[in-house]
Amino acid sequence: MSRDIKHDSAQKRFEWTEEGLLSFQTYDWQDGIMTILHTEVPEAAAGRGIAGDLTRSALDTARANGWKVKAQCAYADAFIRRHPEYMDLTA
Repeated sequence: MSRDIKHDSAQKRFEWTEEGLLSFQTYDWQDGIMTILHTEVPEAAAGRGIAGDLTRSALDTARANGWKVKAQCAYADAFIRRHPEYMDLTA
């Protein structure tokens, strides 16, 4: 499924609402490095690929802006390892 993930740069997060359930991924940004901090998908929305779409959107945003990425979030770290096309972004 292709989702139009919203990037809320003021709150430093990517978000998606499905069936009234908010899912999000937070990050910090400093000196050209996006540090992905946390990914949260409500249990009722689990298994739909939302976390992957949030992470892909974050990584694509980092690439488009020339940022490097650190994944403190375990999900984002595992996602990057499973998708080697994003390894060049790691700081």
